[in-house]
Amino acid sequence: MSAGIVEEGKTVSATSYGIGNPVFIVGSATGKDGIHGATFASGDLHEDSAEDLPSVQVGDPFTEKLLLEASLEVIKTGAVIGMQDMGAAGIICSTSEMSAKGKHGMNIYLDKVPTRQKNMHSWEILLSESQERMLIVVKKGREKEVLTVFDKWDLNCVQIGEVTSGTQLKFYMNEEMIANVPADSLVLGGGAPIYEREYSVPAYYHENKRFNIDSVEEPEDLRQVATFLLSHPNIASKKWVSTQYDSMVGTVNMSTNSPSDAAIVNVRGTEKAIALTVDCNSRYVYADPEIGCSIAVAESARNIVCSGGEPSAITNCLNFGNPYNKEVYWQFVQAIKGMGKACRKFQTPVTGGNVSFYNQSSDEGPVFPTPTIGILGILDDKRNRMTLDFKYAGDYIFMIGESKNDINSSEYLYSFHNVKKSPAPFFDLDVEHKIQSVIKHLIKKDLIESAHDVSDGGLYVTLAESAMPKNLGFSIETDFDVRADAFLFGEAQSRVVVSVHPDKMDNFVDFLAAADVEFSNLGMVTEGEILIDEESFGTISEAKELFENALPKMMM
Repeated sequence: MSAGIVEEGKTVSATSYGIGNPVFIVGSATGKDGIHGATFASGDLHEDSAEDLPSVQVGDPFTEKLLLEASLEVIKTGAVIGMQDMGAAGIICSTSEMSAKGKHGMNIYLDKVPTRQKNMHSWEILLSESQERMLIVVKKGREKEVLTVFDKWDLNCVQIGEVTSGTQLKFYMNEEMIANVPADSLVLGGGAPIYEREYSVPAYYHENKRFNIDSVEEPEDLRQVATFLLSHPNIASKKWVSTQYDSMVGTVNMSTNSPSDAAIVNVRGTEKAIALTVDCNSRYVYADPEIGCSIAVAESARNIVCSGGEPSAITNCLNFGNPYNKEVYWQFVQAIKGMGKACRKFQTPVTGGNVSFYNQSSDEGPVFPTPTIGILGILDDKRNRMTLDFKYAGDYIFMIGESKNDINSSEYLYSFHNVKKSPAPFFDLDVEHKIQSVIKHLIKKDLIESAHDVSDGGLYVTLAESAMPKNLGFSIETDFDVRADAFLFGEAQSRVVVSVHPDKMDNFVDFLAAADVEFSNLGMVTEGEILIDEESFGTISEAKELFENALPKMMM
């Protein structure tokens, strides 16, 4: 969450919210479902957890859309001084953060807060995490302008308090003061307690390090592996899920039928667009939390870059087991270190996020640590939008980056060979940063036709995904210095597959030769056949049928 002063439609540093200015709550009514959401992350899962529902409050995307549009409109009136969304810990968090940052106190009257259930206790109203709500501070005398905007959007907008001198937060219920606390004492950096917990390295971490690729026999039939991976639920198309929802209502998506590594949203009236992506591979994080979380940030950034954007900021959803388990807490600490290193490298500040602990049960233990990373990127010029699909038969296929004799933590090793203990795949943050810089320049110089990063399933899956949209194929040669299974199915990081039109070949090679990065000519785009070392792996139509129908068949 963030709290700030809003002046004439712009956010500036918070210095004062102004004594006597009214405080409004806007959006959905507070409900007890939000209390369940608040308490869900304070105990392990158990066999009766389903009876605790609603464990997590149910969001309403339509109301959220209305709230976002109304918030943008009300800022333009100039009547709003400060605004903050409500998330974790509800009203108590939003009021304390805004008060601490604004150097003022607040009087808050909880009986004025709109509620969905009758007879809610004061503490329930304070802590409810019901979604789609904002807390705003308004210039005194301009309340009517604000109310008019939110009434237009059919949203609740109720004054629940006012800004006061000093730094005290005073909460009232039916004219009775129920709490009187200094705002700073509830905010990190003020007086809120910071916990130092013990942690220890799990034994499995050292076992992972002992993995040797030579202990895994290379399959004789690599076509069998290719078929297995394309139809694996972790890799297969999720179209069966996404097409059940109307993704186009009220959106301004750009060319949604042209696939890219990130979602692209048009910014009307400008030459700009927004790129969005979410990534995390929990196998990598379990194998090595620091490296795995760095990879999650790097892959998100890579997807933005491969789509023509510049990574700008991240948010996160950090999912872990019980933090009082020393090994789980070690995973968390290491993951945060990895996230920090990668964010500093890509200059992507963490603008918000949440932590979900206690995701474990007595029977199965903690979930794989899953620090999901979402990145927002900016396309300054929509013409630089890049897609992942091959365009024409006869185009050259190159890989930017270096193949490694590495199958660590790959879906191939984990699922096909059932080897669960190995390190995280190869990753070098400096190499990753350099590769992404090269891809940006290739796109801006219009030297490539497509770009798609190598990730889950390895190079083979990347090539297949690039070939499927236009029903093209590919013919490539493997690297004889690397095992064929590692070359095709390994998930070593910092690799991007691009296609190049023959007319641009010379300029493309000249640029890369001067760029000081590894690159290799894999082969060519075909009319539809898949050839690897001149051996047929079938057609792209057959691969597409496996890839797109794996989930529907599982659900039948």
